[in-house]
Amino acid sequence: MLQFNIDQNRCTCCGQCAVDCPLNVITLDEGFPRIRPNRDTACIKCQHCLAICPTAALSILGHSPETSRPTLGTFPNADQLEQLIKGRRSVRHYKPDNLPATLIQRLVDVACHAPTGVNRQQVQFSIIDDRQALVQFREHTYLKLQELITAGKLPKKRKRFELFTSLWFDSGIDVLFRNAPHLVVTSAPETCPTPHQDSLIALSYFELYAQSLDIGTIWNGLVTWTIDELVPELQHRLKIPPDNTLGYVMGFGAPAVNYHRTVEQRTANLVRVTG
Repeated sequence: MLQFNIDQNRCTCCGQCAVDCPLNVITLDEGFPRIRPNRDTACIKCQHCLAICPTAALSILGHSPETSRPTLGTFPNADQLEQLIKGRRSVRHYKPDNLPATLIQRLVDVACHAPTGVNRQQVQFSIIDDRQALVQFREHTYLKLQELITAGKLPKKRKRFELFTSLWFDSGIDVLFRNAPHLVVTSAPETCPTPHQDSLIALSYFELYAQSLDIGTIWNGLVTWTIDELVPELQHRLKIPPDNTLGYVMGFGAPAVNYHRTVEQRTANLVRVTG
């Protein structure tokens, strides 16, 4: 049931909800919106209709305008958003403290609003939200890598993991996790139209929102390779379902460094297609 309801006292019969519906589920009946016959199962639950209604007359899926936030005039301006995108840095030095659980929950609650293919919204966030738990996960990871190296099973293209593992056991230098107190891993069911892309987009939203809260992040390709290729059993430890496609790994926490300015990047590789 879509629980599609129209407050006829508010509705102006403008038809914007019907025009904007991606799957043409909504039509107008005597001026008022309604669900087309036998089209309710086509709804992808995007709630565009609720968002576009200018008079807050439409409710759907148990959601109403009263529990939504107004958007007009509330977005950050272009200069602020540009500064956030250009100013974010990959953080490799962290304070040892745990972030508050409520703050981590807020991060995930916002990141899950990231767009997904056909609005499937099935990205899973596997999070290690306690530093001691991550210490144990890190130790287990390095031990499994050492076993792989000792058995001569480390792929040639990942030979540098011998150095990373040696640095950890010989000198306590954590190249893989960078001593981040927390870890988030995104994945999505392989039955989704775009599981890998959905996971990466969700993590991008997670990172930008984290930066706005003064939380440091690092896109961790080394641990991603470890989990995806070298020690796939770690996915079970992270409670990633076997039919999920791994997205990416990100370390995060309170940064122990501050960056005072943006940096200059090369000119964008722009190719204009004219026909």
